[in-house]
Amino acid sequence: MRKLVRLSIAIGGFLIVTSIILTGAVFLILLNIIDVSVFADQASMSLLTLMFLAIGLLDFIAGIILLLKR
Repeated sequence: MRKLVRLSIAIGGFLIVTSIILTGAVFLILLNIIDVSVFADQASMSLLTLMFLAIGLLDFIAGIILLLKR
């Protein structure tokens, strides 16, 4: 059980860092510092979709682990 708590803490830390990076990227795009057309090609869109899906899945797993910890 202790290993699951450590795993959920590690996943949570990873998600916090990733969300800070993504929030910073969104602000840079909103301020027109980064050109949005960089992400317009098919490979980048697929990669961004998979990245958001992986982050959501990790967040869900961390939530389940913390729910079962009770």
